[in-house]
Amino acid sequence: MDIPTYKIALIVGAGEGLSASLARLFAREKIRVALAARKTEKLGALCNETGARAFACDAANAEEVERLFGLVERELGTPDLVVYNASARARGPLVDLVSADVQQSIAVSAFGGFLVAQQAAQRMLPNKHGAILFTGASASVKGYAQSAPFAMGKFALRGLAQSMARELAPQGIHVAHFVIDGGIRSAARQEAQDRPDSMLDPDAIAASYWSVLQQPRSAWTWEMELRPWVENF
Repeated sequence: MDIPTYKIALIVGAGEGLSASLARLFAREKIRVALAARKTEKLGALCNETGARAFACDAANAEEVERLFGLVERELGTPDLVVYNASARARGPLVDLVSADVQQSIAVSAFGGFLVAQQAAQRMLPNKHGAILFTGASASVKGYAQSAPFAMGKFALRGLAQSMARELAPQGIHVAHFVIDGGIRSAARQEAQDRPDSMLDPDAIAASYWSVLQQPRSAWTWEMELRPWVENF
């Protein structure tokens, strides 16, 4: 039973929280890490901690995504593990939404996922090895009131992941989508003292991502749902 191994990880949409937890976990596993975000200034401390390299990129821009992969290849090597964490929201009553904001939300949440996945797959297929992971949300399966743009983007991202898994798994590429069904704990967002573990711990989420990455190909999953034990669903 062969357990996949990975050498170079690229996390797109990097920041604090889950991305940071993933970067730390990958670094502990001796995987070189590249972090991509629109603004890289906030990534300095994480890069110092993990040895990661930061790259500026607008995930919804095809030219910038292609350039990102070229830079990562030249400076670190070809990524064989890619995580898409980027998303954008536009909130409000349907009739009040600004079309440009909706377009941007869908572009970042879904179209950017396609752009990144396409560049990743082009590089992984010749070796018949690699993993592409997508971070979803409650909105991936439930459209909430006054949150139509986010649901549109996350539904599309889930569809992309499902289609990719069916196409690429037989060619050696593990594609997985994670439904994060609940709030993620952070320094600025803590659960109430009388509700312990009512939010998702980002380190615990990262551990679940890693467990999927360690699956032998005879038993791959394409989707995992994660939620706190007290979360309604």
